[in-house]
Amino acid sequence: MRPMNPFSKKQSGSDPAPSRWSYRMERLWLTPAFRKVVRVGMPSFLVVAMVGLYVTDSDRQRVMSEKFDEIRRSVEERPEFMVKLMAIDGASPELNSAIREVMPVDLPLSSFDLDLEAMRKQVESLDAVKRVDVRVRAGGLLQINVEERVPAVVWRGPDGLELLDVGGHRVSALASRAARPDLPLIAGEGANADVPEALALLERAAPIRDRVIGIARVSERRWDLVLDRAQRIMLPPRQPISALDRVLALNEAQELLKRDVTHIDIRNPDRPTLRMTSDALASMREMQGIKVKNN
Repeated sequence: MRPMNPFSKKQSGSDPAPSRWSYRMERLWLTPAFRKVVRVGMPSFLVVAMVGLYVTDSDRQRVMSEKFDEIRRSVEERPEFMVKLMAIDGASPELNSAIREVMPVDLPLSSFDLDLEAMRKQVESLDAVKRVDVRVRAGGLLQINVEERVPAVVWRGPDGLELLDVGGHRVSALASRAARPDLPLIAGEGANADVPEALALLERAAPIRDRVIGIARVSERRWDLVLDRAQRIMLPPRQPISALDRVLALNEAQELLKRDVTHIDIRNPDRPTLRMTSDALASMREMQGIKVKNN
């Protein structure tokens, strides 16, 4: 059955043959694509054009935007999406207070308004924080899990006393050395960059631990082990642990550190040098028959 052609005209009885225009439209109507355009495309275009004219009106756009915002806020501010409490686990009381001070949130607040990544970075910027995880838990709880840096040494640096962890990262400032007598003391510019080596040397010096005051970085390249009685063990920049072992062996065999020496210079392991106190040096020279001039 031939499809009805809306463009066809009723033919007169005198001339049954269609006109050229009517014939062309008849052929065009028999084309499936053309029928699809007329039946689907044109109505769709008219609908889209009418909707476009409607929504391009500035007043209507403002009304629709306000309505959309109203719907969105009504969903975001539902009780099940509101964050009312904040819990911090793994932090000391001092760090807990510091975290609450830097957190840019004023609860209660919708969970949609929380930038958890920005909050994580804000907390992680604190010196005492090693790692942090921030998430929203069921029941409207903002959970912050903190891994706190553990102080390993006291560093006497250019800015005063500071607590450092085993990696040399700053933990916090320290008011006085007496506040943390349990931690070893390191000193000197650049000492914070080699905390693991300093701790290894201090651990190796366990046999004379009761005499160790601290360890000092010299010229940012080597260490001096500082003892009481104003004694120093001057270590080389390379293989300082082996050099310290030699000094400890000499001390065990000959009680070297009980003598009147101020410096044990082992920067050249092949030629260790002792520096004696002025009184010991004078006594030794007298024993050798060398007259010492007194100023």
